[in-house]
Amino acid sequence: GAEMPLFSVPKEVAVGTAMLGVAFATGMLAGRRYPSLVFGTPKSSKSIIGKSSPLWQYILDHSLREHPILKKLRLLTADHPWSKMMVSCDQAQLMANLVKLIKAKKVIEIGVFTGYNTLNMALVLPDNGRVIACDINEDYVKIGKPLWKEAGVEHKIDLRIKPAIQTLDELLASGEAETFDFAFIDADKESCNEYYEKCLRLIKKGGIIAIDNVLWSGRVLKPRKDDLATQSIHHLNEKLLRDARVNISMLPMGDGVTLAFKL
Repeated sequence: GAEMPLFSVPKEVAVGTAMLGVAFATGMLAGRRYPSLVFGTPKSSKSIIGKSSPLWQYILDHSLREHPILKKLRLLTADHPWSKMMVSCDQAQLMANLVKLIKAKKVIEIGVFTGYNTLNMALVLPDNGRVIACDINEDYVKIGKPLWKEAGVEHKIDLRIKPAIQTLDELLASGEAETFDFAFIDADKESCNEYYEKCLRLIKKGGIIAIDNVLWSGRVLKPRKDDLATQSIHHLNEKLLRDARVNISMLPMGDGVTLAFKL
């Protein structure tokens, strides 16, 4: 997601929305380490509408329905130095609605950070549902884990602390191809195509893959040759446009999110 304005929202929402930007795409989260990409999204990212627009306040006031424990985790994350890496609450709400709409039972999340969106999706899964949550940094996840338990969904979350590619390969090797309903990709951008291809194999027909940060603060308009992250996102965006295996919708929500519906 992109940075959100404070405006006149209630204090507890204001604190969170100020840092909710740039959807928790930690570049070190779920894949290889890239020194040039400290965390997934540049701090300069701005919301599509504009961070000072009253329309953004209106959207929050008239659409946000946040579980109290989700709000609690968002406020806890607001105190973190990398709080801007968390997914925006409006985008998380859309992900949860999609998960619920398709009656998902098995979900993959690539890039966890403090676990806000992990909790968000686990809350709407059935009791026997599960989220395979991929990350390489357990320190951040420790912020959210107690709240997963408090919300009563800890048993739905299977946290895998290792490179996401390794976890995806293990799932494929164990015969879980075409058994997942939904995937959320939000980690190091250089690996986004590889994540997409493996998730496409794991997702069943009719399932959805959500790819975050597809607009990358507008850098995709003129990708620099030395900017591997932007190049990777731009190439995947071009590929998705022509990918006959999926139907797509690119949404100007937050820092841009593409929904790929597997055919």
